[in-house]
Amino acid sequence: MHSHTTFRQLEIFEAIARLGSFTRASEELYLTQPTVSMQMKKLSENVGAPLIEHIGKRIHLTADGQQLAQATREIFAILDRFTMSVAERRGLKQGKLSLMAITTASYFAPRLLGEFAKLYPGIDVSLRVTNKEQVLASIADNLDDLYFLGQPPEDIDVIATPIMDNPIVVLAAPDHPLAHTRKIPLEQLAKESWLMREKGSGTRNAIERRFAESGIAVHPRLELGSNEAIKQAILAGLGISALSRHALALNQPDQFAVLDVDGFPILRHWYAVYPAGRQLSVAARAFLDYLLGDGKDEKSLGDKRRSAQRGRA
Repeated sequence: MHSHTTFRQLEIFEAIARLGSFTRASEELYLTQPTVSMQMKKLSENVGAPLIEHIGKRIHLTADGQQLAQATREIFAILDRFTMSVAERRGLKQGKLSLMAITTASYFAPRLLGEFAKLYPGIDVSLRVTNKEQVLASIADNLDDLYFLGQPPEDIDVIATPIMDNPIVVLAAPDHPLAHTRKIPLEQLAKESWLMREKGSGTRNAIERRFAESGIAVHPRLELGSNEAIKQAILAGLGISALSRHALALNQPDQFAVLDVDGFPILRHWYAVYPAGRQLSVAARAFLDYLLGDGKDEKSLGDKRRSAQRGRA
């Protein structure tokens, strides 16, 4: 093909090939019909072969014309991808990302956000950590880009993507009588003094459900409003509890005994959640991709990624 084939000629040719008509192509491109005919004549001369045949009132592409139509579509697709990636890079140089997380997520969310912010220093990142009720209210009002939850909300239509394992383990003080016991049955565990988060907490729901599956009721001795308070109470010898393993991230390895209990750990996940109707910003999409790609130490995520985008009805 000679060098003086113009982009405009290819654009006109693509429209004719797609619409099957010179008239409709000229209307779509706001050109006169003589201009369209003249440009096609020039394109055909440049290529050195006829591209379009008139059969009766209809037009058909020759074999060369069909090949050129395919090549033109590929060229346009490459250019589209290019302009999109330029726009995205610009978006990532000056974007904003606002995240909201439930309290328990504060053990890992700042680290992930910090790593992401180093990769994209132009993005303004903000993270608010609060209780579950406020997170759900904010999702309903569509206030933030992404939300970190241990359980997607049941009654709001959201896209929930598992981003990390969140195993719930039973914790006791290192000198607890059960610290070195193997395969502790749930019945025995239920008799211990339990320290629990408040009603409605996702962790507490998961623990109560695990006991209920075996027909066992568990009654908390103390209800405490934060994981830190529960950890302090365990160390003070007030009882045992079950918390996300992430809650131990900042503790020394031997500060707590993780009990070996039938039915534990309870395997749950952390989810990145956003309202189903919301179009993710470039920055939020990049962060989600980062979480699903490089953002974790957890190896077990590959298989979950395939089922990642699960909308909630």
